[in-house]
Amino acid sequence: MEKIIAALQERKKTPARLTKNSKIFKNILEGIKDKKGEAIISLDLKKIDEAVADFFILREARSNIQIKAIAQSIEEVVERECGERPYHIEYGDTWTLIDYVNIVVHVFQHEQRMFYNLESLWEDAPRTEH
Repeated sequence: MEKIIAALQERKKTPARLTKNSKIFKNILEGIKDKKGEAIISLDLKKIDEAVADFFILREARSNIQIKAIAQSIEEVVERECGERPYHIEYGDTWTLIDYVNIVVHVFQHEQRMFYNLESLWEDAPRTEH
């Protein structure tokens, strides 16, 4: 098991993978901004062993309709520009999670973002405002 984990961690560092992830990351941000994304923050989780992804992208929306529009925009832009579809999507009444394995996008209404407070859960991660 240790060998598998070490191989996966080493695989994360390969330039081709970084380039692919960078392109997906850039296009996720484009999809968000196309729908008037607010308070966009990314958390770089690559150096945190317990992290389930390399990046979390957190974003607020004003309404459920805007959450769905942002999620659709992200899916469309990433598929068009990168040929990638999400591994998993989870919809709630006031939030949506879009999982691209190494990059996970959380779109919340303000109250839910404050309630879950993912920024404080991963406070060791470098944070970037977009």
